[in-house]
Amino acid sequence: MSRGWPRRAEAVAGIGHNRGPGMGSGFRAHCWTVARRELLGASLPIEVVRVQVRRAKSLGLDYKTYAGVRATTGRDLVAFLYSSNALAVFRPDQPVGAVERARIASVAASPHLGCAPGLAPEALGRQIGAVSARDLVPFGSSWARMRDEMKAWLRAQGLPGDAVLMIGETEHEREMMTAGGLAGFLTGQRFFAGAADAV
Repeated sequence: MSRGWPRRAEAVAGIGHNRGPGMGSGFRAHCWTVARRELLGASLPIEVVRVQVRRAKSLGLDYKTYAGVRATTGRDLVAFLYSSNALAVFRPDQPVGAVERARIASVAASPHLGCAPGLAPEALGRQIGAVSARDLVPFGSSWARMRDEMKAWLRAQGLPGDAVLMIGETEHEREMMTAGGLAGFLTGQRFFAGAADAV
């Protein structure tokens, strides 16, 4: 027996609610998809698209990736944070491959390096001409620690987080990117794919 109590759906509806369908996550996702498609679509002047295509090429990115990051952050990319995992370096005595070094040297963004535990950041950083080289936050660290260390690194380098793209390989590195408020994440496999043909 309901004893006249309102049903749960009715109790949640406030003043001015028209009892129509709720705007759940599915509807919000649809609106975001439509807005993003319109932003990346043909609405940009051709001159702007040409400039962005040239900039994407200078960064070693495909246009869709670059335009997506640019549309999300509203800012151009100025630095890449490479992880040792993305460089496929897993031992202290292992050098960075020639393909990876050549690819990094061809990119018009300042290179920075984050190393997994047990590696020598400074020595590895010299191989790729890194502006800065540091240990990454260890796996299993709290979200707060990842955030604080990434933000401290950004401050020390004078970089806005949303102008830095992380080239990583693991889900832990993707979490660090999110915690630090970086512009985005691209796997090393994808970033370095096809680079061998250019060397």
